[in-house]
Amino acid sequence: MIVGTVKEVKHKEFRIGLTPSSVKEYVNHGHTVLVEKNGGLGSGFSDEDYINAGAKILATAKEVWEQSDMIVKVKEPLESEFQYLRENLILYTYLHLAACEDLTYALLKSKTNAIAYETITLDDGSLPCLKPMSEVAGRLSAIEGAKFLEKPFGGSGVLISGVPGVDRANVAIIGAGDVGQNALKMLVGMGANVTILDINLKKLTYLDDIYGNRITTLYSSQDNIERVCKASDLIIGAVLLPGAKAPKLIKRAYYKDMKPGSVIVDVAIDQGGSTEVSKMTYHDDPVYVVDGVVHYCVANMPGSVPRSSTIALNNSTLRYGLMIANLGLEEAIKTSKALRLGLNTYHGQCTCDGVCEAFDLPVLKI
Repeated sequence: MIVGTVKEVKHKEFRIGLTPSSVKEYVNHGHTVLVEKNGGLGSGFSDEDYINAGAKILATAKEVWEQSDMIVKVKEPLESEFQYLRENLILYTYLHLAACEDLTYALLKSKTNAIAYETITLDDGSLPCLKPMSEVAGRLSAIEGAKFLEKPFGGSGVLISGVPGVDRANVAIIGAGDVGQNALKMLVGMGANVTILDINLKKLTYLDDIYGNRITTLYSSQDNIERVCKASDLIIGAVLLPGAKAPKLIKRAYYKDMKPGSVIVDVAIDQGGSTEVSKMTYHDDPVYVVDGVVHYCVANMPGSVPRSSTIALNNSTLRYGLMIANLGLEEAIKTSKALRLGLNTYHGQCTCDGVCEAFDLPVLKI
């Protein structure tokens, strides 16, 4: 199979779909790998690194798209890339289609076969290709939240850890999945006063066993969410419904009673966001203020640490990418239930329940 990877065109996105190490694995399995010239520079990989791994460097993204059987990316194609979508092309990347109507219909119209990292699902319900970026985003959410609490960045001027004789920051994490747990790990280490909410009591029990009285766990009812929002200096929205839009759990009606200069880091923004006023922002202009509350809504948070993020992502995605390349898509989705659940569009039809529900589309069961 001819496998290609291109430079990401999303604003301030520096990751790339394949590392030189992954290229070497594809080549060792008999595949050809095409890389767009200078595509890996943002992640610290030179063209020479890719050439040494066995890749062929092409001058433009257009050439890579047109000559490849499978494109491996990081972020969903933007409108400028829709022209490259075509029948029988395999697209392997993050898609977040429930929040991207234009892309969904572009994939269906072009009959591109698209596999979304974020819906590849193991038997235990875990998401192996979403997990590494959730870990990065969760840890970054604590760092960015602490930074934007600083007064020069629009925050209330509260130090996340406090100092002797001064209160620590109150932080609420809504969602105890991979993002929430990684945010929790960082925030406990930073000395914050943390409350974490979830509807899964098994997860809350586990976290209570691990952290004891260093944290507070609460069931994620609307009443509890409202209460912690009003009491918190920093709120991290970390709820995920795989393949579907994020629920709007943080209501604008709460804002009138929230602390002026409090910060919401909405990690769920790539699935539509967890507040009623969420809108996508970028690394060079990451925040906006609504009713005195600072909102950080960068949809590609891990893109700010591309070296770490690209390597972590490839550690998880390489296995399934090789399965597709070695077996072909049809045989691969027959062999792997997890990969079959990752398939979002197939020969012009939608195969993901959450996406079909978002746009009232019929579901093709594979």
